[in-house]
Amino acid sequence: MQKTAAPGTASPAKTPSGKGAQTAPDRPPRTPLPAVAGQVRERLRALCARPPQTLCMEGGTAPDREAAAMAWAKLLNCVDPAEKGCGQCSACRQIDERAFRDLIVVDKAYFEEAKQQESLSGTDAMRRLLPVWGQPPHGAGSRVTIFIEAQDLHPAVANLLLKTLEEPRPGNVFVLLTPQRERLLQTLVSRSFVLTLPWPRPDAPEPGAAEWIDALLTFWDTGQGWFERTGSKGAADRGLALRILSGLSQGLACALAQRGDGQESPVARRLARLGPAGLRRLDLVLAQAQEALTMPTAPAALVLDWLATAVIPKPAPAQKRPR
Repeated sequence: MQKTAAPGTASPAKTPSGKGAQTAPDRPPRTPLPAVAGQVRERLRALCARPPQTLCMEGGTAPDREAAAMAWAKLLNCVDPAEKGCGQCSACRQIDERAFRDLIVVDKAYFEEAKQQESLSGTDAMRRLLPVWGQPPHGAGSRVTIFIEAQDLHPAVANLLLKTLEEPRPGNVFVLLTPQRERLLQTLVSRSFVLTLPWPRPDAPEPGAAEWIDALLTFWDTGQGWFERTGSKGAADRGLALRILSGLSQGLACALAQRGDGQESPVARRLARLGPAGLRRLDLVLAQAQEALTMPTAPAALVLDWLATAVIPKPAPAQKRPR
């Protein structure tokens, strides 16, 4: 994805470093984003009167969240006085093309580009943006910085972002995109206005997570097969672990709802076997696993192994018979 130019660079279609984002190697072509639901658009319009400095968007799919973030950028920068976010004015079209000077997109490709082209670490790539946020936007609207899949930020980068959000940044708004707010640092969420998009179907786990969730549910049923999966070196990283927790959290919410209409997801139906006490235990364990994954020293596979065993109730100690 393209990032905008920092003050002093020559072209709007450049990153804050001044290098052209459109020429980055191995960058996949941008796919069209889905339409933003009418209810979400109206919520965003209402927020325009007093835009929060930080907006956290959860729910939906990754493309849904990105589309909503771009719609927010248009609403804040559209030059059509009759219909904000018109999609036709120069600002809206430039936002669609990722060529708007007051739009910054921070994603995995941003950090990879900074590392490959300038040998910058993740924190240094973030620090490069601090002078940009310290200046007013180029246009009459707001500079919008969007963090794609913010839950995947390295903890050091997330903490640097937190320090940034603690200070007023006139003319700047930040957008944090995440499947669930629980996957972000709680201190980041506490400084954000949270907008929840319509949740995706609970029977559609995130890519790469479905097979692992199935293996975990099978382990809880049979006690077999899990440790062979996590024992392979590099089998599970932090991103995968978070996707597994997200899928389980969605299934847990569905199981607790007890819909009973036959539309529950397969994950929810299998989790329901844990019973009320088991579901409460799973809720606590998922929260602790989420917190553990925010620590840079916690191996993802070890956290998943702990999750697998912590959900299984420990047998009560045998009571001694009175003599």
